[in-house]
Amino acid sequence: MPTLDYRTAFDLAPVGLVLSRNRLMVDCNQQVLAMFGAARDQLVGQSFEMLYPTHEEFERTGERIVAALDANGWYADERVMKRVDGPQRGELFWCHVSGRALDPAQPHAAGIWSFEDLSSRRRLKAELTAREREIAALLIEGLTSKLIGKRLGISPRTVDVYRARLMRKYGAATTPELIYKLLAA
Repeated sequence: MPTLDYRTAFDLAPVGLVLSRNRLMVDCNQQVLAMFGAARDQLVGQSFEMLYPTHEEFERTGERIVAALDANGWYADERVMKRVDGPQRGELFWCHVSGRALDPAQPHAAGIWSFEDLSSRRRLKAELTAREREIAALLIEGLTSKLIGKRLGISPRTVDVYRARLMRKYGAATTPELIYKLLAA
């Protein structure tokens, strides 16, 4: 039986955990390694960018974190991530990410982040574009077109166009039905 200490608790936690500095992974636990199909040396010292489907999604998520961080440095969302290696290499999946920046004034300087793989409960349609994935995630959070547009730096009308595309792809007649299908997919 392993000694019960902070390192053991970190390594064996029931959720994925990552310590970061300047958007680089400084340390991660076994759950993260299993979730992303990676070995420790593939992640530690690397940018979080490798866990995103595209460079643009990595950049825009970083901007969203800065804009949405609360006064204590806390942030949470659901986003699409990418498996790094193993039999599911390159697979995209829904992931709940939450955590905190240790200094809210410098959101990316140092942080503690948890990752929960949602793929057993939520499937991702492979044909979604990066922007559709972002808008789907924000719709799931309950944001309006106006708020999504503000968060992404696009017009509410552009958000409505993407929402209509998502509704066609998921066969939904209304926004609540789309959200239900996104959650149940």
